[in-house]
Amino acid sequence: MHAWGILLQLAALVAALSASCLAADNPKHEEKLREFFTKDGHTNNWAVLMCTSRFWFNYRHISNTLAMYRTVKRLGIPDSNIILMLADDMACNPRNKLPAAVYSHPDHDIDIYGENVEVDYRGYEVTVENFIRMMTGRVTPDTPRNKRLLTDDKSNIFFYLTGHGGEDFLKFQDAEEINSQDIADAFAQMRAKRRYNEILFMADTCQANTLYSRFKSPNVLSVGSSELGQNSYSYFHDPELGLTVVDRFTYVNLKYFEGVGMQSTKTFADLFSSYDTKVIRSNPRYDSRWFGRRLNE
Repeated sequence: MHAWGILLQLAALVAALSASCLAADNPKHEEKLREFFTKDGHTNNWAVLMCTSRFWFNYRHISNTLAMYRTVKRLGIPDSNIILMLADDMACNPRNKLPAAVYSHPDHDIDIYGENVEVDYRGYEVTVENFIRMMTGRVTPDTPRNKRLLTDDKSNIFFYLTGHGGEDFLKFQDAEEINSQDIADAFAQMRAKRRYNEILFMADTCQANTLYSRFKSPNVLSVGSSELGQNSYSYFHDPELGLTVVDRFTYVNLKYFEGVGMQSTKTFADLFSSYDTKVIRSNPRYDSRWFGRRLNE
């Protein structure tokens, strides 16, 4: 809900409560306030956006993540509630003919690196250990706030992962891997420690749908770009940069999100039904077995 809408509802609620409570104490006052703030099951939204690839030829993975970062900010999630993890800095790469900028379209109409990008984990900080510690809250005491996922049992979290993957694994910087069981265990720990209300897990890698094959934690909705044995394909070759600048599955999601505002009534059912396999060239799939409610809600 838009911030102004919340303020207006809160003002109306306070006025109504004041009228009934000024003359005498009302035992239902506190209960009504609590219901107002928790009526939809959550009070705050977070996003964890991660690119695990290094090297110039993986430009599109950085672009995927930065474009998703721009989108979630436009839809109302502030930097304080976003964990951005980039294994490389394409804006400063010496091979970048458009220095200090990153683009997801060859038209170069929007610099998605821009002036207000806050990278929380950069370069060799993007490791399997740091990712799992951040998810589960098992960080060292000296870890700064921007590297902490400060969620609770009222938090809805969007996880977006992109890079090179295979059956049940995602590569980190060509040096290590995280597997589907690792992520499933981390989500189970998060649930046990009351660190989320609902999770949307989205992966754009080769064989991405295998990454959520071990998930069993409640209130987790998962979607991936490609099935077992399938690749995730790139989109838009940029002749000036000499490479492709976005992946097809991410592009389709971003295009859909551009038509969504903070007051939108669109649902996950609408999003998933918008996927065009002729454009994506692989078979995206979702798993709602553990989500707990219908996608058209």
